[in-house]
Amino acid sequence: FTKTLCTFCLVTPYIDCGFPDSSVGKESSCNAGDPSSIPGVLIFQIFYSPLALFIPPSVYAVHLQFNLLYQFWIHTEVMFFFLSRNRYCIDKNFAGTLIIWDRIFGTFEAENEKVVYGLTHPINTFEPFKVQFHHLVNIWTTFWATPGFFNKLSVIFKGPGWGPGKPRLGLIEEIPEVEGKEVPFTSSASQLLKIYVLVQFTLMLAFYEETFADKAILSQVSLLLRVCFIILTLTSIGFLLDQRPKAAALETFRCLGFLVLCRAGHLKPCFSSWSFAFEVRRCSIICMAFPSGSAVKNLSAVQEMWV
Repeated sequence: FTKTLCTFCLVTPYIDCGFPDSSVGKESSCNAGDPSSIPGVLIFQIFYSPLALFIPPSVYAVHLQFNLLYQFWIHTEVMFFFLSRNRYCIDKNFAGTLIIWDRIFGTFEAENEKVVYGLTHPINTFEPFKVQFHHLVNIWTTFWATPGFFNKLSVIFKGPGWGPGKPRLGLIEEIPEVEGKEVPFTSSASQLLKIYVLVQFTLMLAFYEETFADKAILSQVSLLLRVCFIILTLTSIGFLLDQRPKAAALETFRCLGFLVLCRAGHLKPCFSSWSFAFEVRRCSIICMAFPSGSAVKNLSAVQEMWV
């Protein structure tokens, strides 16, 4: 509770819950059970580090996992609505296990209307870098646009809605009112393209598990290249689902990168006997269909050619 309350009093840690919130709309989902972004995980270590002076690391690790598992199951409409976008839910109900802490510190709020989950200003994208770092970009832009040295510091150390002449956490009236018609953001891609993305994501998960299991025997170069390939795969998937103009070009580059890394021995194909020919065929079809990389909407037709 203390960690969550303290971090939500500053603007920077708001990037932590911007990650899961961006993927939910009218209903909470299981991925909201772990509201952590990459920057947020790093920031939270500030609060966890002093525990090393009193608690053995093994005890801390077990407690942290049990706490995460507990919140995974209850991070729904039953209890946690500090991830919602309703005005009356903003900066309320921080406690992860016992709600009594919110009652003690005056941050408890009973649910009195339908809760709508998500960001107050949805970003509507599947592109992982934008999902992870969009709030950092907003902080950076606001920091340089705000006049005055102390005002710039306030941009960092006060709430995300703060501005010159406003309260520390900003004005609640500036948060968009919930109309009850909000729907989760979904991709407009064809069903065939979504199946293709699902297959690629599944293969990426299997590749990640293999990399994690073999990390002790992999060279530093191979491990770094594998991590970069995983990030490239997630980025390409986001581009495809967002129907970006350069999605086909990025996917082609990813396939070619896979071939190069396989030939260099840094990646191990699942089916060594035919994976190389399969990837060459896929790359050639995508390149022929999208010479300029600008016709993502036709990707479903391309997939129909080689499936």
